[in-house]
Amino acid sequence: MRLVLIILVVLTGFNQSDVEFYPIDGYASTGIRRLAYLEDVKSGAIKNVTLLPGALKSMSEIRLNLTGDKGAEIKGIPETDPELQKAVNGLFSGLNPNYSVAVLDITENRQPRYAERKGSVGYQPGSVAKIIVATAFFHELSNLYPHSFTKRQELLRGKIIKGGQWAMVDEHTVPFYNPETRKLIKRTVQPTDEFSLYEWLDHMLSVSNNGAASVVWREAILMRVFKQDYPELTFEDSEAYFKQTPKTALSDLAIEVANTPLRDLGITEEEWRVGRLFTRGAGTYIPGKGGSIGTPVGLMKYLIALEKGLVVDEASSLEIKRLLYMTDRRIRYASSPALATAAVYFKSGSLYKCTPEEGYQCGKYLGNVDNFMNSVAIVEHADSTTYLVCLMSNVRKKNSASDHHALASSIDRIIRR
Repeated sequence: MRLVLIILVVLTGFNQSDVEFYPIDGYASTGIRRLAYLEDVKSGAIKNVTLLPGALKSMSEIRLNLTGDKGAEIKGIPETDPELQKAVNGLFSGLNPNYSVAVLDITENRQPRYAERKGSVGYQPGSVAKIIVATAFFHELSNLYPHSFTKRQELLRGKIIKGGQWAMVDEHTVPFYNPETRKLIKRTVQPTDEFSLYEWLDHMLSVSNNGAASVVWREAILMRVFKQDYPELTFEDSEAYFKQTPKTALSDLAIEVANTPLRDLGITEEEWRVGRLFTRGAGTYIPGKGGSIGTPVGLMKYLIALEKGLVVDEASSLEIKRLLYMTDRRIRYASSPALATAAVYFKSGSLYKCTPEEGYQCGKYLGNVDNFMNSVAIVEHADSTTYLVCLMSNVRKKNSASDHHALASSIDRIIRR
């Protein structure tokens, strides 16, 4: 039987025994089978697969950085630091103007330093908006069990959910791992697939599966509607509810459930919002409304609140941060070699749109109408250097992944020197 390290801590509003910290072998605690795979890789039971040094942090080591005195120093978005601002400005002198960034250095024993470039410019956030869905989910979960995170985790582990047409369609594959046979396969989600709530959350954030995002958003809505009856709610009963409820009412409810937690954090509608579920299948149930937008300032406000433990509550903030740490693989910004030994809590998102144009051929991340690429990251180095980054771009006809990658190295060098 797998051993689980349980560290008891005191969190405001919770009993000592109410919070479990699970390390990389958190399968026994969460039921997320991908974590069992990572444990087997780390132990050497699975050969020819390696993990980056920065990806080996145990979950018991993950902490929120701004819950104490340092957090009290930061009230909203800080004033820019002249030296850091000058250095950040210099990074973009030869780049397309359609880049925006916000950077906040929160390294221990150092005054916070902030810089931004076009921080209030709005972009289509793409999959970065899945963080909004995770927040809405944990917000509704906290309403079910306001005084016990243990009961929340029991529901996350124990409630098995079918994706149905909500999960259709998405090209992002998800892992299916058998801890007994150590066999791993990856494939796209099918309507009949069932996962625990924990695993749907993991699929949404670790591999950015759009179907999982629609399912998680659906479950947040159902928690709001059915309240204490939700744990026993069947898939058939939930389908009946969505089919019997007017679509306009469902759209209003979906937008409220997703975005209200952001407003509670002081993030305005023009700074960050999500307006549409992530799959066509989900759109047949709930039409979109109001569109989606993100700004570096809005995303930075969120990361600050997360590190302060203000996203829902301290236990939920920590759990969301854990889920962001367990990214399946580091891409774009997070793929920089400069971050290989650092712990990186990361989400990337992109969206591109093409139109016929002479001499131009549409391709992935090469849109000539829109070509959004966004990254948010919390970076923690072993020498205690810690900073938050929100990078957004809309550079048409170019895959900006290489620029994000290079900017990550440059920003890391600026912060650490």
